[in-house]
Amino acid sequence: MSPDFYFAELSICVDQLRILARQPEEKLAHSVPACPGWTLDGLFGHLGSIERWAAEIVLRGKFVEEPPAPSVGASGWFLERANSFLETMARIDPENECWTFGPPPRKAGFWLRRQAHEHAIHLVDARMASGLEAPAFSEDFLFDGIGEVLEMFTPRQLRLGRMPQPEAAVTFNVPGSGGWTVGTGPVAASITAPLRSMYLGLWGRSDLTDTAAIEGDTSLALRVLKGPITP
Repeated sequence: MSPDFYFAELSICVDQLRILARQPEEKLAHSVPACPGWTLDGLFGHLGSIERWAAEIVLRGKFVEEPPAPSVGASGWFLERANSFLETMARIDPENECWTFGPPPRKAGFWLRRQAHEHAIHLVDARMASGLEAPAFSEDFLFDGIGEVLEMFTPRQLRLGRMPQPEAAVTFNVPGSGGWTVGTGPVAASITAPLRSMYLGLWGRSDLTDTAAIEGDTSLALRVLKGPITP
């Protein structure tokens, strides 16, 4: 996907999140279903921290510490810098050398993709916490997000020992779109789900054990789904 594609998706998500961040305090106190212990206000604090962190990284090209969010008024803190965050992301050269936590080549364009999906998933969270339906995303964006999880995050989780190495390979399939493999060796199980369900399920925003067709070694497939396949 092109940098313009990612920036367009990111901008749409930030615009919708800004609307939700301006809700009354009683709404901002609502719990976030997929993030135990978080309120909606706390979710915006997380986004404010992530935005400041990512913007500073692409400006400097090197790792910086993520700033902590304030304990109160986090939604306003998020709103204070949302415009400057988008301006920074709009100006970056995707080919610039830049620290990332992904595989080489380490380029600034990594952060456009990562922030587009970071904001998309948390827009799902913010809408659910606000009593609204999850937003719609384009098929291309959903497919790309599945690829980011299974080609970047899950191998990283395995490499860092955050999830056990599966004893055989498991395939993830989206009918009509494509497939991915987690693990090595012969394929012992497959997990098949519609595009939207797979995207949300990989991030724990829906339950793939309810929406996916699992074939082969079911216990292996369930262990892989338990992961954690994302941070």
